[in-house]
Amino acid sequence: MTAALSERRNSRRRGRSEEYGLVSARVRPGHDVEVVDISSGGVLVESSQRLLPGATVELHLQPEGGPPHLVRGRVLRCCVARLHANIVSYRGAIAFEHYRWRFESG
Repeated sequence: MTAALSERRNSRRRGRSEEYGLVSARVRPGHDVEVVDISSGGVLVESSQRLLPGATVELHLQPEGGPPHLVRGRVLRCCVARLHANIVSYRGAIAFEHYRWRFESG
């Protein structure tokens, strides 16, 4: 399969924090997550907490120099990203519900 045929993304992803202007992100009830990449329709996060596929979550996004955004979404998938001696890191894809993330211009 070629790259063009296997591409499932509906929106352009931004993979560096300066591109999407986020200072922090947290999945309710208070698990900090690292944003791996983000698009207008969803986000890929990494966390020490496993996300349950199919579950609805609330994501608190803190943009640089602006008010926090509360975004509801549905977990599409979650898998182990890294294993260390006593640490497991998970990567989870979250599709936004009724929200389109607006990127800062630039």
